[in-house]
Amino acid sequence: MSWRWPVAVRHELPDGRRLSLRPLERADRAAWEALRRRNEDWLRPWESTAPGEASRTLPFPQLRRVLDRGAKDGLILPFVIDVDGEIVGQIQLFDVLWGARRSGWAGYWLDQEATGRGVATWALAALVDHVLLEAGLHRVEVAIRPENTASLAVAARLRLPEEGTQRGLMHVDGQWADHRLFAIVVEDLRRGGYAQGGLVPLLHGRAG
Repeated sequence: MSWRWPVAVRHELPDGRRLSLRPLERADRAAWEALRRRNEDWLRPWESTAPGEASRTLPFPQLRRVLDRGAKDGLILPFVIDVDGEIVGQIQLFDVLWGARRSGWAGYWLDQEATGRGVATWALAALVDHVLLEAGLHRVEVAIRPENTASLAVAARLRLPEEGTQRGLMHVDGQWADHRLFAIVVEDLRRGGYAQGGLVPLLHGRAG
């Protein structure tokens, strides 16, 4: 196990933009809160909810503490997505299991104004490469609602293997929703795998 926290993952994109997956910092508060307010309606149809419970957003200081504690305990890997020094969303690995499983689920969201520019694809590739090639996990799962065509396109660009549909997998926007399940294992990124060397090299055209 080589899980470390805090840690940052950085890549330069083909068009010269600087992508950084990094922890949420105290100085991010104003930008983070403005980003969430601006995207509240945009994100509502896709964000998980708790049946029978009112939606509740943690205050920023408490959110940072919860995320930091979970990351140090090896339960989640919570990053903000930073492009050229500006926060444009969040990506995280959650429900991490160790022992015989060594797996986790990946999820992300983007500022509506940042969509359509490849950011989600590169961010997910960077997260998967870090988790499987550096942090010591074996499998990453990505669950996507059939209606979410943008996220399905991300999975297609990364050639994530699909494993079927899970019925009523998650409570989303007030109702139980089916999800298509995609998963990638570390063998996919090693010699003989479809993305030898990682998903980021695959996107750069140096693998697969």
